[in-house]
Amino acid sequence: MSATVDNVFAPGSVSLRLYPHNDLPGPEVVSELCGQAQLALDYGFDGIMTSEHHGGFPGYLPNPLQIATFILEENSHGWAAACPLLLPLRPTALVAEEVAWLSARHPGRVGVGVAAGALPLDFEIAGASLDSAVSSFKAELPRLINMLRGEDLGALNGDPALSHCAQHPVPVLSAAASTGAARRAAAVGAGILMEGVSSVERLAQICASYDEAGGTGTKMLIRRVWLGNPQRDLVARQREVYDSYAGGASAFGEDQTITAHDAVALATRLHEVVVQSGADAVNLRVHLPGMPPAHVREQIQQLGEEVLPALKSLFRASR
Repeated sequence: MSATVDNVFAPGSVSLRLYPHNDLPGPEVVSELCGQAQLALDYGFDGIMTSEHHGGFPGYLPNPLQIATFILEENSHGWAAACPLLLPLRPTALVAEEVAWLSARHPGRVGVGVAAGALPLDFEIAGASLDSAVSSFKAELPRLINMLRGEDLGALNGDPALSHCAQHPVPVLSAAASTGAARRAAAVGAGILMEGVSSVERLAQICASYDEAGGTGTKMLIRRVWLGNPQRDLVARQREVYDSYAGGASAFGEDQTITAHDAVALATRLHEVVVQSGADAVNLRVHLPGMPPAHVREQIQQLGEEVLPALKSLFRASR
């Protein structure tokens, strides 16, 4: 089955966010990640996202766009996206070129999400300024979107992959953790990618601001899920890592992981969160640092077999 551009980040889609098992040697990290991606696409997930941090930061990758390339080359169906990629760490024109050429190789199967970034180590490694990250992001986001529509190419006007984007634009999501970020994304024609740790009430405010500002893109909800007994110890350990760079203990509020022992109950709860928040697509995550690869694979298969059919049925019924 081959995807079309309308499938990437599409309303009603259910995608999976994958993370590396950094306790493995490098070659095995990549092999396992690609194996999980293939399993997820074979079991019905619409697409795969990977996200960026550097220096072996727990659960993240320095090269999400490269990993998307691996996934697309190894699978004939489904989409892949570096989402989010940290835009201030590299020249916008180079990001646009790389994404456009990946899309030229895999038409209709490529998306990209971008964020400003906040970890000092990421900026130290890239030789970039953390102090100017937000201002740089605000300035470069519309430029990236225009280039991936084949517009305002400047010196890159002769690039055939970017020119192709005029007829086949690459969809872009912008990370939105505030109502202001949502309005900014709406103004430049991006969809929004929301935090997986924010409450439903907070997400509803963000989505409402996006809609009120005239946003027409996808509002992508992220949620960690688990079918079976909750992995509370691993969740607590991961939240300690998040809190360490976000201003102290419980900086992110209550845990938003959705768990259930029954697949239909899990699908129903997920659908309720999507509806209550105002989102229209969902990106799921199961991995936690320290979790054996076999447990992640088991969850991917169970979610694909038992939860996705019920969740997508609920999406269709509510549209």
